Amino acid sequence: MRVYVPLSLPRLAEAYKAGEIGPAPVTAFAVTPALREWYLSDDVEELEYAALNRAALASLRLVAADPGAARRRVVVAVDVPDGAAVADPDRGIDPAALGELTVRETVPLAKVAAVHVDSGDADAEVTAAAEALAAADRGDDDAQFVVDGAEDHDLLWFATQEIPGLVGEGER
Repeated sequence: MRVYVPLSLPRLAEAYKAGEIGPAPVTAFAVTPALREWYLSDDVEELEYAALNRAALASLRLVAADPGAARRRVVVAVDVPDGAAVADPDRGIDPAALGELTVRETVPLAKVAAVHVDSGDADAEVTAAAEALAAADRGDDDAQFVVDGAEDHDLLWFATQEIPGLVGEGER
């Protein structure tokens, strides 16, 4: 099963040093029944893109909570065995939890398929979105517009061999 794990560059650096993403449980996003129902599509690529975007929003929350983190969203695509990730049935109808899963074990970096990271030209929008996130959560439409602006930037795809270069950026 392909899952998308939200991180920040400093957290990716920690995972790189440890050789795994953890500790368990690890929050991730995937194509779940609730996400399928919400997105109203049968196209697997579209659904996976929606799950990736849900993880990107969770990454934005991590960036917002860490003032020292580079203003870049980071999502790690990982293949985990079926059954290793479970959705919380009590949160299934919560719009904020669409596609959210819990991976029960730490994830070896060897299982990472790719890393998705904002380019440098997204810094201003991601910074503004991180600052507006709390107000957006309280229902401020203008703040939500700013948060949505970060989604205008597609995350770039990086091979796992490129992680050392990426974490060099996260340690500044």
